[in-house]
Amino acid sequence: MAKRAGPMDIYPLLPQTNCGECGEANCMAFATKAAEYTLGIKACTPLYREREYADKRDKLEELMRPPVREVVIGSGEHKVSIGGELVLYRHDLRYLHPTAFFVDVADSAAPEEMKKRVGEIENWTYVYIGMDLRLDGIALRSVSGDPKKFAEAAKRLGELTNWPIMLCSLNPKVLAAGAQALQSKRPLLYAATTDSWQEVSEIAMKYQLPVVVYAPGDLNALKSLASTFNQMGLDVVLDPGNEFSAALGSTIDDFTMLRRAATREGDEGVGFPLLASPISVWGDHKEGEAEELAKWQEVLAGASMIIRYADIIVLHSLDMWVQLPLTFLRTNLFTDPVKPVAVEPGLREFGHPTNDSPVMYTSNFALTYFTVESDIKQAGIDAYLVVIDTEGLSIQSAVAGRKLTADVIAEAIKESGVEKKVNHRILISPGMAARLSGETEEASKWTVKVGPKDSSGIGPYIGDELWKKE
Repeated sequence: MAKRAGPMDIYPLLPQTNCGECGEANCMAFATKAAEYTLGIKACTPLYREREYADKRDKLEELMRPPVREVVIGSGEHKVSIGGELVLYRHDLRYLHPTAFFVDVADSAAPEEMKKRVGEIENWTYVYIGMDLRLDGIALRSVSGDPKKFAEAAKRLGELTNWPIMLCSLNPKVLAAGAQALQSKRPLLYAATTDSWQEVSEIAMKYQLPVVVYAPGDLNALKSLASTFNQMGLDVVLDPGNEFSAALGSTIDDFTMLRRAATREGDEGVGFPLLASPISVWGDHKEGEAEELAKWQEVLAGASMIIRYADIIVLHSLDMWVQLPLTFLRTNLFTDPVKPVAVEPGLREFGHPTNDSPVMYTSNFALTYFTVESDIKQAGIDAYLVVIDTEGLSIQSAVAGRKLTADVIAEAIKESGVEKKVNHRILISPGMAARLSGETEEASKWTVKVGPKDSSGIGPYIGDELWKKE
């Protein structure tokens, strides 16, 4: 396995002045956080400001360079970073850069059709446990094969969006036309092959653009192409080929071997982001077949490649039922496995609560909180909700793990200030915390009423004023 730098590897390469400019108490504390990649080395400003530390900085940057190089696509606020990964398995540390989703637009699309398609891509969103799930970029496909038409489409696309763009063609002349039209937007060039690498490298060098190298079914050729482009100082993305209909297993094997070689074996020749194209299932779609079949295959292919280390995927369908499983999977896969997804504890107010409104409590586990929030809002209830710090655990887990106790609840109620907002002392407990009711009454001096086990029952429970009845 490729060795990851530890605090004692990093510390000698720091200024060791304990200046605190990074926000940490001393350089050793900085080294510890840098080793866990929770603090970037650029946070050490003296290292980059003072010339005397130049040698140390260069050595530290080399030491901290991830086994999978990071590639930036696009420019400005919408640019996206792919790669930069450190580990093969998520539980070894965590994955850092979520898989980027690019959706295709054809260069043959009429201006109004392109405008509509771009708008649909940019506006696709879904709120999930407090996060806005979105897509990341646009892949301009050369359907016409005409450099002039591709350049016109690229220019039009550049005027419509500031999102990252990928230029897709195996014809270097087409890529050159698109790159010239969008050079300031830093598009990703797709792709250089064993036949076209020299021409594509000249385009990439001229405009300093990242480039995908493509050698389907030949990992040795892929590695050779990647090394050639890397030696030119270019950012590289790998496409080992995508065969989903007949040989999904082989595709998964190739992606797995490439990522394993980079992270476990330290093979710098393949330490680059990986691109997958679930969109390719549409190439096997036969006229007369239901489009839903191809969409379903696209979901399966996309999910398989997200799990198997794809750093960027190219998709076609914008249907909610196609994109939701993939965005859900990405979101859950790229959370920190040792850090539960949590919200800030404290008092929340819903609707227009008065001094006679009900008071409830819940945990700060994000999924629990946003489910409860949704059910309260849907029921149209005026209420107070005390969110208790359970270290990101659900109610049931927090009770079992003693992260939610009567004393913790009593302290949270006191700190929330809800006592000053209501003229009663009735606290509604989640049904899953019913066993704490007696102890909570003693610790808080509030009367505790046990609410429903499922938050979907909050509406009827509050609406029928069951919480006020003996």
